[in-house]
Amino acid sequence: MIAEVLSDTGVRMDKAVEVAKEDFAGVRTGRANPQMFQKINVDYYGTPTPLGQLAGMNNIEARTIVITPYDKGALRDIEQAIRDVPNLGANPTNDGNVVRVSLPELTEERRKEYVKLVRTKAEDAKVAVRNIRRKAKEDLESLKTEVGEDDVARGEKELETVTKSRIDAIDEALKRKEAELLEI
Repeated sequence: MIAEVLSDTGVRMDKAVEVAKEDFAGVRTGRANPQMFQKINVDYYGTPTPLGQLAGMNNIEARTIVITPYDKGALRDIEQAIRDVPNLGANPTNDGNVVRVSLPELTEERRKEYVKLVRTKAEDAKVAVRNIRRKAKEDLESLKTEVGEDDVARGEKELETVTKSRIDAIDEALKRKEAELLEI
């Protein structure tokens, strides 16, 4: 029973770490990255749809992305959705077949804003991991009558080890992203 709780907790914490890494990938650096555009919601025939489901994206230059929609009727909607994204500073152009997105060079002030944003996302991920730990701890406490206090205490120590490893993974991803953002 304790092993099941710890296994489930580990899986849920891994998902929280992956979400944090995906969020980090969505924050732009000096280079254009198609992942930045994956989660942008486009109003596609009245339904908010992630851009990654509507179009293929290619990096053609360091700061330029070409977005090729699967449905040419969505070109204007895609262009508008990209233009409406705050903090992106992108300038999309539509040539009738593809949308070209040129990203301006990041200023030092902008880089620092992005570092703050990434730190906030990292803290949110750590809070998610801690909430998962709290729930697992409650589950372990409820098993005390069935398996005994000693086994629950060992389970809680293992839970702390699992939690620390996931928090460290988030910190490591944060450190890499900060270095990437501050690189000129």
